[in-house]
Amino acid sequence: MDDVNGGTGTQGSARSAGHRAYIGSFTSGGGRGITTAAVDPATGALTSLTVTATPENPSCLALAPDGRVLYAVSEADRGAALAFRTGPEGLTALGAPVPVGAAGPTHLSTAGGRLLTANYTSGSVSSLPLAADGSLSGPAAVLAHQGSGPDPERQQGPHAHQVRPDPTGRWVLSVDLGTDSVRVCAPDPATGGLRVHAETVLRSGSGPRHLAFHPEGDVVYVLHELEPQMTVCRWNGVAGQLEPVSEVPVAPEGVPGAPRAYPSVVAVSADGRFLWAAVRGADTIAAFSLADGAEKPQAAATVGCGGSWPRDLVADPSGRRLYVANEWSGDVTWFDLDRVTGEPRRAGSVAVPAAACVVFAPVP
Repeated sequence: MDDVNGGTGTQGSARSAGHRAYIGSFTSGGGRGITTAAVDPATGALTSLTVTATPENPSCLALAPDGRVLYAVSEADRGAALAFRTGPEGLTALGAPVPVGAAGPTHLSTAGGRLLTANYTSGSVSSLPLAADGSLSGPAAVLAHQGSGPDPERQQGPHAHQVRPDPTGRWVLSVDLGTDSVRVCAPDPATGGLRVHAETVLRSGSGPRHLAFHPEGDVVYVLHELEPQMTVCRWNGVAGQLEPVSEVPVAPEGVPGAPRAYPSVVAVSADGRFLWAAVRGADTIAAFSLADGAEKPQAAATVGCGGSWPRDLVADPSGRRLYVANEWSGDVTWFDLDRVTGEPRRAGSVAVPAAACVVFAPVP
């Protein structure tokens, strides 16, 4: 997931009273599909309500702008995307899965009346038309990335890992672990797909995986998977240009005997005061203060993720809690957030086998 939503205080708490959590999983790792969970407005506790069986590996979820349709990838060799109508009794499929024309879709988002998927295995980005009711159709328009990196095992070719629109809606950014770069794309009016406008090359071998925008829209945080680092970038939404400014560590490097760190996702609080990054291997959450400015994250705390292999983290709509999907331990753990420091404090967990992604939506 991307930037966190919501604010703080009693108004935000009231909003969270009417929300559901949807949790994606890896069926190849024992997951059962997409779990719908109730959210306790007072404690933030999740209670599983239903499980919707899906095709292979609904590992990433995204909501339509109105919150009434939930989209999921099927992260498989024959990658596909799925659409569901959200309802009081659970999820209802809006048609059959639609092929994305690529293998291993790992991320998806909506932009300009299209559903976009980042396809890790194929190293491409796909675009599918959205109907008025939110359902999907094909064929997919596919933009293939080109390039490679120095890691012979992970960067033998392109590996698109995330795709998302910028706050202006004019541009789409795709993060590629295999080519150590972020591509800035624009919609192609002729095909409905994407065309590359610019490419920002980051440090060789760093393996960028995921990015998040600061709420003010002019700073981007790019998290790397192959090195425990985050690149702070300036974003020009008029020109569609991404400029690296600095690098910030999210986990210690080179500690003897420590497991290798594989950062997974970065998120920013909606008020722009805090930033969090999940780090697999180390199984930690790194918390940063942005009090000195959006371009100057300052390490504030490092806490355990509450499980093993934190693949996703997201704040709830109230902005008072952080939720972490721990894939290997099979749970979603939630943390109360210190309103002064942004430090997460573990508050509880719910079992969800092979949990991979969490999104929140208003109760239909």
